[in-house]
Amino acid sequence: MENIPVFNCKNADDVLKAVKDYNVSFIQFWFVDILGTLKSFQITPSELENAFEEGMGFDGSSILGFTRIHESDMVAWPDPTTFQICSWRPLDRPVARVFCDVKNPDGTPYEADSRYIFKSILDKAAQKGYTAYFGPELEFFLFSSPTNPEILDVGGYFDAPPLDLANDVRRDIIFNLQAMGIAVEYSHHEVAPSQHEIDLRYADGLTMADTAITYKVIVKEIARKHGCYATFMPKPLFGENGSGMHVHQSLFKNGKNAFFDGSEKNSLSAEARAYISGLLKHAKEIVCVTNQWVNSYKRLVPGYEAPVYIAWAQRNRSALVRVPLYKPGKEAATRVELRNPDPAANPYLAFSVMLAAGLEGIEKGYDLQNPVEENIFDMGPADFAKHGIDALPGSLYEAAMELKNSELMKRVLGDHLHTNLVENKLIEWDQYRTHVSDFEIEKYLPVL
Repeated sequence: MENIPVFNCKNADDVLKAVKDYNVSFIQFWFVDILGTLKSFQITPSELENAFEEGMGFDGSSILGFTRIHESDMVAWPDPTTFQICSWRPLDRPVARVFCDVKNPDGTPYEADSRYIFKSILDKAAQKGYTAYFGPELEFFLFSSPTNPEILDVGGYFDAPPLDLANDVRRDIIFNLQAMGIAVEYSHHEVAPSQHEIDLRYADGLTMADTAITYKVIVKEIARKHGCYATFMPKPLFGENGSGMHVHQSLFKNGKNAFFDGSEKNSLSAEARAYISGLLKHAKEIVCVTNQWVNSYKRLVPGYEAPVYIAWAQRNRSALVRVPLYKPGKEAATRVELRNPDPAANPYLAFSVMLAAGLEGIEKGYDLQNPVEENIFDMGPADFAKHGIDALPGSLYEAAMELKNSELMKRVLGDHLHTNLVENKLIEWDQYRTHVSDFEIEKYLPVL
């Protein structure tokens, strides 16, 4: 790992020089489809200069949620600031990667490009003077294979070896992340057996969305080298905690944390309170993006630490939004944590809808309800009514319908991506709804 330089390229010339100096053999062009699935193609160094000048064309009709076949030409434009050598590939002839913006043949941004949508929301925040920062916690499981969810250890939260048997795997993941310039804060065994978490240091929104994609690739590649399989599936094991992606977020203005106000209760500024209120008010509308799979709603059930009730608190981890307690002298760390997203989300779109909901709260001056510090999982209907607590959708179908009917999400995602995402999720729900499962065969066939 020590032989890999961390680049800070500003433009195409910097990339071309790095490719020549380090004898890079191939450059991978990365972008994602509307569900966040990584797409990639490779070019040789001889094509790189032209790629920066004209982009690289590809068939958009073959990418989920992109164009129809009669208007299929798309162009991938490399972003030179994202150039890095792939740490998991052999270093004798290095392979590098660069993230791309997807554009139309005339050079205009493509409206269904997830990265473009997020950049648009970040630009909106910038127009208001804000820089948005994100810090996601992406949990994952290590299993014996992609077809068999056989656990590799019986460790629990913060357990050490011999209960935690993946120290070496996590160590190698961290080394590979650091080799690509990704700052890691700490790692540990999570609550469920064979479940793990590596926490990344917060970064500006676009950097962190790119980082989340890179993180998932590295986790899977290093697990494979260790003879196991890493999955970000939200709920792979019945009766155990699922994998979440708690997302810490904050806004800075003029170099200072806009969420901090030492004169206010809980040290939360009016902007922070309105931002939280925006997350809560639009939680039902954004959950189909932050939790986009049928399996996501097997995790979002009471009793497994996954929040399903729309409320906020400071100490209470059963609430949807948590505000970590302010520590004197740590104004920059003031942030809000949205706890329902899972790591199988498209990070560009997930961060987009969170930021848009928070900004809507600020723009419209939403009032924030009182915090709920009691354990919401222990509450009954009367308590919910007393505190005005609603619940997230209980299925992908309900979430898709909330997304479909959301005017805010239509504005944020654009008509094309919004329509295609809703359609894709309703098809997935229909496939799941009509599938006859092993549970049904075992339960009903012997008695009916």
